[in-house]
Amino acid sequence: QVQLVESGGGLVQTGGSLTLSCVAPLRRFSADTMAWYRQGAGKQRELVASLTSEGKANYADSAKGRFIVSRDINKATVYLQMNNLEPEDTGVYYCNAPMNPYQWGQGTQVTVSS
Repeated sequence: QVQLVESGGGLVQTGGSLTLSCVAPLRRFSADTMAWYRQGAGKQRELVASLTSEGKANYADSAKGRFIVSRDINKATVYLQMNNLEPEDTGVYYCNAPMNPYQWGQGTQVTVSS
């Protein structure tokens, strides 16, 4: 089965930074809009950032000014650089292609301590 593989999570203090990576199938990566989602404990999965194949990025209000989404087409990898992290950013982070979704991957846990 085709899967997305997220990595890069960890435990950081408030104000710290992390960069998440997600490797997607190469065959359609260059054409897909890719997105990062977050699911906090007991909460629904929410969209954090997206990046179109043309390079247009969009961010949730909570991520604006702190997160940067990017992609490396040759590596079929989408990144989420997260700066100035806050406890509210804690959760499991997933990537997917919102217009043509894959099966969800295992995600990567981000924990921000206060």
